[in-house]
Amino acid sequence: MINVEQLYEMLKKTQEAKGFFFNRDKKKVFDLLEGLITNRERHGYMCCPCRLAAADRDWDRDIICPCVYRAPDVEEYGSCYCALYVSQAWNEGTIATDAYVPERRPLERIFKQT
Repeated sequence: MINVEQLYEMLKKTQEAKGFFFNRDKKKVFDLLEGLITNRERHGYMCCPCRLAAADRDWDRDIICPCVYRAPDVEEYGSCYCALYVSQAWNEGTIATDAYVPERRPLERIFKQT
């Protein structure tokens, strides 16, 4: 079983190489990573801890971290929806860090019909 520190180091290395950085608030990052680990234990995959998962991997594919909304969020706002991933400029404070990042996930994906 992977712990938070291991997940942090693994993701930091792979995601920074792609230009995505962890939020400079390490406590927030570790809380979010704990949520990812909890979701993996609960659902079998690491879905975004800031969104309600349907416990259906195919349905939730768009919110498996890093979610498909991360890149456009970071591009437009400097951070993703939950602010786990941010741009370097966001971490350096050279762009606004208080912008509200709206939910990009379509409503029909949020509320799964059974």
